Amino acid sequence: MFRSISTPSFSAFRSLRLLILLPLTFLLTACAQDQYLFLDRADLAPLQKQMAEQQLAITALRQQTQEQFDLLETRQQLRQSDLNAQLQEQRALIKKRPAPVVEPRNRLNTQAPAGGRYQGKLVVGELEPVYLAIPGVIYEARIDSGAETSSLHATNIERFERDGERWVRFDIEDPNHEKPITLERQLSRNVRIIQASADESERRAVVELPFMIGDHRQSAEFTLTDRDQLTYSLLIGRNVLRDVMLVDVGRENVTTLPENLDKVGDSDE
Repeated sequence: MFRSISTPSFSAFRSLRLLILLPLTFLLTACAQDQYLFLDRADLAPLQKQMAEQQLAITALRQQTQEQFDLLETRQQLRQSDLNAQLQEQRALIKKRPAPVVEPRNRLNTQAPAGGRYQGKLVVGELEPVYLAIPGVIYEARIDSGAETSSLHATNIERFERDGERWVRFDIEDPNHEKPITLERQLSRNVRIIQASADESERRAVVELPFMIGDHRQSAEFTLTDRDQLTYSLLIGRNVLRDVMLVDVGRENVTTLPENLDKVGDSDE
């Protein structure tokens, strides 16, 4: 076996080698770290510059937005001031105008001569008393210029034939009694009515009846229909109003029936 040799020269050499290697190691390590730090800082510089530019752009955008908002607010205030001024002017003009004269509903038009006629035509209101000579009863009738044909509330309507002619039997209300009045009249014609609330058309009988409104006396066709859901049993339409009456919808009960109604009868037919 060999024995390890240890001499003073060899130990000194080893110590010197360690003293040289250690500083070199530290020096190389430091250089590497400085290189990495330098590269990182070089990479961050463009980013920092870009962030600064974006911050400036954001600040400029905020300032521009605030300026636009201030401009809109100013315009709105000016517009509101103009509207208030116009409103004050309108109120001042309204106060200067004279108050309108309201004519009572039942007062005759001053342009219509005494007797309730104007240019030869009978002036009627929205509601008028109407005398049906047959059967001799008075109804409060609604005057409706929008209806083509006058109509009368009737129930138990029954068509039949008499002497080869078409007739119709029906019941009407008696304003003075609870018991209805049964009438038989010759059938003038039939009409078909299509209502918005119904899918099928309704076939209605039409009869001719003599009547009076004020001092006007005539016979006209009336459609027989169930008007139980309506306020008025009798409706006067354009077939009566045309060429003989003028309607003032702002008035009621303009006409007055004569006292000798008992003398009115079938002579109108």
